[in-house]
Parts: sequence; C-alpha cells; structure tokens
Amino acid sequence: MNKATILVVDDDPQIRRVLQATLSGNGYDVIEAKNGKEAISAVLRERPDLILLDVNMPGMNGFEACSKIRASFGGPIIMVTVRDKEQDKVLAFDSGADDYVVKPFGVSELLARIRAALRRSFPDEPRPKVDTPELRVDFGMRLVTVRGERVYLSPKEFEVLRILVLHEGKPLTHERLSKIVWGSRHPDKTENLRVLIMQLRKKIEKDPAHPRYIMTEPWFGYRFDL
Repeated sequence: MNKATILVVDDDPQIRRVLQATLSGNGYDVIEAKNGKEAISAVLRERPDLILLDVNMPGMNGFEACSKIRASFGGPIIMVTVRDKEQDKVLAFDSGADDYVVKPFGVSELLARIRAALRRSFPDEPRPKVDTPELRVDFGMRLVTVRGERVYLSPKEFEVLRILVLHEGKPLTHERLSKIVWGSRHPDKTENLRVLIMQLRKKIEKDPAHPRYIMTEPWFGYRFDL
C-alpha cells in the first residue's frame, strides 16, 4: 500500500527531512508535525494512514500524544525513539503504540515495519463479526461497540481480536499469536502480547480482571469465548 499517507512527528527538523526524503522516495505521501499538539491537529485534519511518533519532545511527550491520538485514530502508530529501556516500551504499548523502533535505525528495517503495520491495518481477507448484547465488532468496518459506546482499537489489538474470534473456543499459543502480530522474525514477544491483551481487555471487557470474552489458558496462550 505505497500510496498511504504517513504523519512524521519529531521535534528534530533534520530527522523530519531524512524521513520525508526516505518515505517520499518509497512512494508514500508524508505530512509533518514538530510536537504532540501539532500531531493531534494533523490527525484530525489529514487522517493519515500511519504515524511515526517520537517520544522525547518538548511540552507533550510522545506517550501522552499517543494516548490522546488514540481517542480518534485507529491506524498504526510506530514509536521512533532513542529510549530503549523495557519500561519505556511497555509504556509505549500501554499508550496505544503498535510498534517500537529504537534510533538509530536501519532504513530497510523501518520500511519493513511500516509495510507490515499497513498490511495488518488494511488486510485483504474478509473479517468475521461479533454481535452480542454487550459487544459488537465489525472487523471489515473496523467498528467496535461496547455496551452501546464506540471503542477504538489499535491495528494490533484488532489483529489479535480477529485471530482469536476466527478460532473461537480454541486456545492459541503465545508463540503463534506473537508471530501473527509481530512477524516470524520477532517471535519472542510474550511480554508485549501480555500487555496488548491487557489493553484489549480494558477496552472490551466489563471486568478486565474477570474477563468474559478473552480467556487465559495458563502457560499456553489465550482463547475467545462467546
């Protein structure tokens, strides 16, 4: 999907220039923002397909910006930052990010991450539906309603929910879910998967501590029950 529009959010003009040239040279339309406030406005105004979001910005940092953007944006958000501690990554995923790339990064790797995120966001295969009194999901339209209220899921959250629903009642292993979401080159994502499932439960379960739909299979994985 090379005609996708990508929003680059970074306070460093040199990094914005490099990403602008790289992404444009690979067929993407690029818009820019130099801080979190500008990013939120750009999302509402331009409706990008994917966001590359820096963490260390003056004023509103990337984590806060990501959380605010998630209120109106369901597309992929990739954090691009020099911060590489595990707690920063967990905070990024808790804020709604779909992926985390540490600077300095290879251009080929970043482009691959972007392609993978866009494929997950705009898959070709038909999607199932969930229609219960409390939870309604139209995967084709990317619409989730919980007790009558619209809920926004990130692309990775959508993908995990889709796979679990497709295999309703059947437990799926941590490894299989991780490979589906992050790819076979990055299979060891059990902790990231746990955080993602926790986020998903917070959004769709009435009591996330005692889930009704997304069940844990101890030492194995997860399953979806209707």
